[in-house]
Amino acid sequence: MEEFGKDVLEGLTAKPKYLSSKYIYDAEGDKIFQRIMKMPEYYLTNCEFEILETYKDELMHHFSGNGDSFELVELGAGDGLKTKILLQHFLKKNVRFSYVPIDISHNILTKLEADILDRWPQMNVEVLHGEYFSALESLQEDKENKVILLLGSNIGNFPKKEALNFLNDIRNRMNDEDQLLIGFDLKKDPDVILQAYSDPHGHSEAFSKNVLARINRELGGQFDLNRFRHFQHYHPVEGNCESFLISSEKQEVRIEALGVAIHFDKSEPIHVEISQKYDFTGIKALLSAAGLKIKQSFQDERGYFSDVLCEINV
Repeated sequence: MEEFGKDVLEGLTAKPKYLSSKYIYDAEGDKIFQRIMKMPEYYLTNCEFEILETYKDELMHHFSGNGDSFELVELGAGDGLKTKILLQHFLKKNVRFSYVPIDISHNILTKLEADILDRWPQMNVEVLHGEYFSALESLQEDKENKVILLLGSNIGNFPKKEALNFLNDIRNRMNDEDQLLIGFDLKKDPDVILQAYSDPHGHSEAFSKNVLARINRELGGQFDLNRFRHFQHYHPVEGNCESFLISSEKQEVRIEALGVAIHFDKSEPIHVEISQKYDFTGIKALLSAAGLKIKQSFQDERGYFSDVLCEINV
């Protein structure tokens, strides 16, 4: 709670105001996001399902090489639903591997581990709760090669400059023979993108507002969620899709644990999330700048999404 409170105070006293999207993901946020992923408008999930199902055999050969065992390390594992396509296929083909899911949500990791061991008790699973880089560092001395998964649009949660820093940090924790499979949401019709992040069911709004609800629950905040509304913006040239919470009136909100009252002007925004979209020129440039080279890219039939397999550029 100490780090949470510090980050909340820093973000809500900044100009303009912001809150880190990672704090949306507690037990309640996880539930809402599961609902979002099942929406017909949220194309990302089905696109990546299609890619992994279509290319699971090809990916198996890339990952296992000459039949050597490897660690399948997933950053931001969530419920592992898409990854289970690969897990099931690899077990069926007697591939030698262990699965290492990493997530900041202890709640969802506990559920994931229980589900996997219930379904496949023979699987070697080691869940790691916490930040990605400390977890990767703990694995760096392992003798087995690693295949690092960054699925969904996790890389899209960063602005481009921060995405490069993030990939540099991953690259610095990879050994020479390690590989990285990373998902990129591709630029497309702006209406398709906006419908995925500002849905008519209200799930996206509930998801964004969960960060305020969490401040209320954990820090004694007095946010009236009805006095804020969800607003989504997409820039088709830059590719950044951003979520804001807009104060519907002039107000002050007390946060007891921080001993502060935060002032909001009418229509003042709080930035809560970014979902960056890419084209292939941008993907190649980003990976190259991070010292990575593309081995192969895989797309869904509509060309909405791409999973890109890369390795260290030595």
